[in-house]
Amino acid sequence: MLFILGIGLGLSSVSVWSGRGVEGETFGWTAAAWFAFTQLASAGVGGYIAGRLRTRWVGVQVDEVYFRDTAHGFLAWSLATLLMVALMGSVAGSAISSTAKAAGAVASGAATVVGGGVQAAVAGAAGAATSGSDGQGASANRFGYWVDSLFRPAPTTEGATAVVPPSQRSPADVAKEVTSIYANALQTGKLPEEDARYVAQLVAERTGLTPAQAQERVQKSFEQTQQQIAQAKAKIDEAEVKAKEAAETARKVAAHSMLWLFVALLIGAFVASLSATWGGRQRDAF
Repeated sequence: MLFILGIGLGLSSVSVWSGRGVEGETFGWTAAAWFAFTQLASAGVGGYIAGRLRTRWVGVQVDEVYFRDTAHGFLAWSLATLLMVALMGSVAGSAISSTAKAAGAVASGAATVVGGGVQAAVAGAAGAATSGSDGQGASANRFGYWVDSLFRPAPTTEGATAVVPPSQRSPADVAKEVTSIYANALQTGKLPEEDARYVAQLVAERTGLTPAQAQERVQKSFEQTQQQIAQAKAKIDEAEVKAKEAAETARKVAAHSMLWLFVALLIGAFVASLSATWGGRQRDAF
């Protein structure tokens, strides 16, 4: 009963919201103190009753009587501990784990949103880069950029790359080729001058901009894409660091909890044995 009461009071004193409830360190010390009190109270009462109600064997030495009283108190504590773990462990575990899972779901959901956005962007670029330009999967592999570059029109006498007239290419094909170029540039970290000039020609062809304006738009667009991906990756790294810190904190809490639990159980065993001896002495006094 004290164990259940401690769980209820503990869950009532904490909160997943920042600035509410007791601090983690305070909660840990309070939980350890409460469990120690639970062991002292329950083991003391149980040991005393076990020693007081035990029938004394007539014709044995006093030391043997004390030993048997002590053993009965220890056995009473052992049985009570096993029953508490068997009967209440699942209840306490489900109550604590449900709270922890709810908090963990919020944290992992935030990380998934951040990570999913980046993965979707990279996967979309990579998927377009690995798609076949003929729609039949001819270049559906990791070398889609290089395969597409094989079919790029040859440069003109002025050094510019000739582009296919708009009437012969669909917007989807043009967007797929440009995405393939961008995906390769994002992987290498640099947009080659030849690719930048070719994309600028495609942009100028589709939008009517001058070559200089198209070149500036392409460069600015690529730089913005790089910045967005870098910011998203930084957020993912930050989320990973926070997750590792949370795991490290949980490990320390679990380690300290097990150590204090061991100490509390030792206290309970000692108090139960000693209380049984006191109970036996009072039994023999009457």
